[in-house]
Amino acid sequence: MDLKDKIKYFKESDNFLIGLLRDFLFVFIVVVMFSSISYIALGRFSPMVAVESGSMIPHIQIGDIIFVESVNRTKIITFNEGKETGYSTFDEYGDVILYKPRGRDGITPIIHRAMYFVNAGEPMWTGGPPAPFAGYITKGDNQKTNSMFDQQGSISPYIPVKPEWVIGVARFNRIPWVGCVSLASRGIFTCFN
Repeated sequence: MDLKDKIKYFKESDNFLIGLLRDFLFVFIVVVMFSSISYIALGRFSPMVAVESGSMIPHIQIGDIIFVESVNRTKIITFNEGKETGYSTFDEYGDVILYKPRGRDGITPIIHRAMYFVNAGEPMWTGGPPAPFAGYITKGDNQKTNSMFDQQGSISPYIPVKPEWVIGVARFNRIPWVGCVSLASRGIFTCFN
């Protein structure tokens, strides 16, 4: 049997194992294509995150899927810069960023708005302590649960977000509820509260 006949047999066979192999091969090809396109477009092989908390309500909801562009591919525009230029994302000025709290891996990243950038020694907010190093001051959009900057509360106390801790910038629009499947599969049931 030559190669052409083997390919034809593989495509048309009724054998259960060959059919299963065809299905796995198809899924593998789709995943590779999606990852490649994602990397080309957004600079990340896995460009989506599921939102676990309500800290960004009303603009981003629990269970939303958010697309994230690699920070290496874009410039972060803060709330203050966006207010001056009219630039907005997710119905508010400035960019929403995904960052590692305190720069640590293995901890759920935070998705909050970059409010402004401070340099080392500058006050982190009006009347606040000096920044130990340069970084972003961040805040969730939910006025009920996030009335203060992350750096004033328990999320990132007295520590700005270093640029190298930023994973990416939220892009496009949210996809509602789809992230609930991902969250539930990891034992996180915040969508159903």
